[in-house]
Amino acid sequence: MGFGFLPNEGQPDFDALLKKFSEMGVDSNALAGAKSFFESMQSGNTGTDQNLITVANLREIAKKIITAKGDLPIGTGDQSQFAQSLALANTWLDTEILFPASVMPSQSAWSKRDWLEESVHGWQVMIEPLAVGMADALGNVIATTNNPLPIEFMGSGEQSAAQQEAMKLMLARILRGFMGNLIATQLGQTVGLLANSITGANDVAIPLLKTDSGSHLIPQNINDWSDGLGIDQEQVAIYLSLRESAAARLFANTPWLQNYIKDLITAYGKGITIDVESITRQAEEAMASGEIDINNPQSINLALNAGLFTPQQTPAQELALTRLEMTLALIEGWIDHVISQVAAERIPAFSALIENSRRRRATNAPMQQLFANLLGLEVSPRKMREASAFWSEVKTLKGSDGRDKCWEDPAFLPMPEDLADVKGFLNSVTVPDDLSGLI
Repeated sequence: MGFGFLPNEGQPDFDALLKKFSEMGVDSNALAGAKSFFESMQSGNTGTDQNLITVANLREIAKKIITAKGDLPIGTGDQSQFAQSLALANTWLDTEILFPASVMPSQSAWSKRDWLEESVHGWQVMIEPLAVGMADALGNVIATTNNPLPIEFMGSGEQSAAQQEAMKLMLARILRGFMGNLIATQLGQTVGLLANSITGANDVAIPLLKTDSGSHLIPQNINDWSDGLGIDQEQVAIYLSLRESAAARLFANTPWLQNYIKDLITAYGKGITIDVESITRQAEEAMASGEIDINNPQSINLALNAGLFTPQQTPAQELALTRLEMTLALIEGWIDHVISQVAAERIPAFSALIENSRRRRATNAPMQQLFANLLGLEVSPRKMREASAFWSEVKTLKGSDGRDKCWEDPAFLPMPEDLADVKGFLNSVTVPDDLSGLI
């Protein structure tokens, strides 16, 4: 027996198995995580609540990235300064936004690790369905194949059908754990990079925190963000406070939004399948063209990360991605729109600040890269500008309150084709005051 892997033969020889995967260029940390996951399953911890992505793993990976760049402590001066700028921002927003401000938190300034601790659970909940979808798809390739496993896995002896099935099941579990750890590693690295760059607790523009968390700014990152702009710190602080406060108000008053985004990611994950024949064909073509060098295992990793073997999307997945892209663009567009309404004439450097903010989100956004790698989704700057223009026209037609009431239900949010005819879209989702004509 090659790995001592079948029932009643003790634990699998993971060292030999991991060596074979390592020779293919697979990251050793991901393989170690797969081993840990499988061992937990072998110990009897096989309940449906077993997460592929764990909060502890995410936290550990992200902390390493934060530590590498440094995390300055928060002083009383930081708390006082940003409490004032957030208070001013909320005073301005009171005149424009239907959503009331949350109670001012006791800590207006957070360190990077503060944000990590408060957001890590939200990340785990949101991305777990994607990890499950990918892991199940990979495991199903092994578990459902009618072909015998390669001799490298089974050993040189002839195996019975029952032994083959047992081996397939165990290998599928290992690959499932491997895929979960791979995504967790990528997510943890993204969260760490975000912690080193975001200026506020809600700067990612996705609802990750508890609804009563409120607004918080990250002084160290704000200093880095404003470095070289040539704009005084007071204007920078007020501008970023407006972005943070607007996002916090939106998320606190749309409790459905977090689950809606999660459900879209879940819908995408459930549709993931792996077409072995297609991947084999792509691999052969890549080797023939020199894109993959079988003697250079690292080239295999590079090809995978570049999306060489990205599976064909189903119509349901395409719809989920379209809705997700629109939702993310509408959030960013709404934030840009409302702060423009209250600050364009009040902050002298507002135009420079908002353009710098848009440019950084478009060219240096770990969140964008994460969605691009895991979902093949990129929210373009053009789409965010179109979303901002949409909210501006909605305000013209319905007023500020009518604009913000569009966030009462996802049915009131537009699809891409609706952006060109805002009036027509609003008429399609508006219930007449007098329903007698419909009876």
